[in-house]
Amino acid sequence: MTEVHVVRHDNSDRYRRELEQYFRGRYDVFVRERGWKELERPDGRDIDQFDTEEAIHLLAIDKHRVIGGLRMNPSMGPTLFTEVFPYLCLMPLVGSPDIYETTRLWVAKDRRGQDLRPTVETLLVAGGLELSLALGLKKTRVLFETRWLSRNKKLGWTLTPLGLPHDFDGVSCIAVEKDVSETIWIEVCRRLCVPGPILIWNGTARPPYRLSELVPAVA
Repeated sequence: MTEVHVVRHDNSDRYRRELEQYFRGRYDVFVRERGWKELERPDGRDIDQFDTEEAIHLLAIDKHRVIGGLRMNPSMGPTLFTEVFPYLCLMPLVGSPDIYETTRLWVAKDRRGQDLRPTVETLLVAGGLELSLALGLKKTRVLFETRWLSRNKKLGWTLTPLGLPHDFDGVSCIAVEKDVSETIWIEVCRRLCVPGPILIWNGTARPPYRLSELVPAVA
């Protein structure tokens, strides 16, 4: 069974082996598969300037193996959009404590396209939304393929494009701001077959958030 763990600076020592797998998994996906040559490193790990003490990582773990993950950064500090991709946004982005940036969502190649429901990807998507609610966020910012706009809207998300689509090695991508609410979380869980809260807070303080223990029409 796949579990989604919250890893922050204060509990990272508990996840040393898992974080090593996580960064190497990111490298496999983004450098070896997608060909992001600017991320190449001799140690085979995808670690950049945004993997800071403030960053929060979600690790999808199955039988001690990390098979996927994502990263969330507070918008108050340097982010990919402000430092690397400012040209993707028509207006300069303003940082806010209730807005985070979500990046580096990945799933191991051998765990994609399976018939299992929920999938690793959908667990990470729902987990990222649950984490956003736990942190009291109002919005998240994300860069994804333009073709995912309609899919996200069907899942119940309210989306605001931050700029125009941009071509990355033949793939059209767009920067988007996504609203966060419990109503959206319930709808996303219902449509993605996620039964309720899934995050595991091992060794780090769990914010005092409460969500429906069982999403209607899932279980």
